[in-house]
Amino acid sequence: MFELLEPKVRTRKAPNLLLHCGANRVEREEVQEVETPFATETWTPIPHIDLICRVERTLRINGLEIGTQAHSLSHDGNRYFGLMEIQRSGSEDDYTWVLGLRNSHDKTFPAGIVAGMTVFVCDNLSFSGEVKLARKHTRFIIRDLPMLVQSAVGRLMNRWHHQDERLVAYRESPLDDKTAHDLVIRSTDVGVCPNQLIPRVLREWREPRHSEFEERNIWSLFNAFTEALKGNLVELPKRTEALHGLMDNHVGLAGMTVVE
Repeated sequence: MFELLEPKVRTRKAPNLLLHCGANRVEREEVQEVETPFATETWTPIPHIDLICRVERTLRINGLEIGTQAHSLSHDGNRYFGLMEIQRSGSEDDYTWVLGLRNSHDKTFPAGIVAGMTVFVCDNLSFSGEVKLARKHTRFIIRDLPMLVQSAVGRLMNRWHHQDERLVAYRESPLDDKTAHDLVIRSTDVGVCPNQLIPRVLREWREPRHSEFEERNIWSLFNAFTEALKGNLVELPKRTEALHGLMDNHVGLAGMTVVE
């Protein structure tokens, strides 16, 4: 059993964890108390808390801090879902990444890790994000888990450097109302924004509720979109991906690739 590490306390709301198929939000200690079934010749379950602690340890080794967390259990503790915010140690980034975890003791799905700026973790078994890994509960899962977790974190760090460059480009790209309106209309063509949300995006662009986005640039428009779209967790990952494509093309980053 890994040492149970206390997460850092942050003055932020817990990550959005969508629960609608019988899962219950629980405290970390309740996850630790869940009993793990005995292994068989072909199936080796791992404790939910071991997956959490392994991920936390790897994050810290890689210079990442863990912020707020959310945990849930369903089916008498046999299925675990969780989210945690992560940030680079000592950084003053005005954004964070989110890492999602899931694990099962009833052979329903493999142990999984998903990470990105937009992540959807749902107890109806939908699981998507920008960096994704899964490992079946077979004989060597305990041996392979450290390498898999490190691989996921390494891919996340690579994405993070790419994201830094993207945000600099967004902030340094001035934007007038006419061009902003054109991008909003074009966003409907690429599946980012349904017609009924256009007024909400424009309202956030014209009168941003956060002073950080009063500057007239692509970054402010991007946040106007994300503010308007954040209510639909099911659609958010693919809409955000399409939004990045639209914005990247506008600022000249469309040809950039991320090597993983």
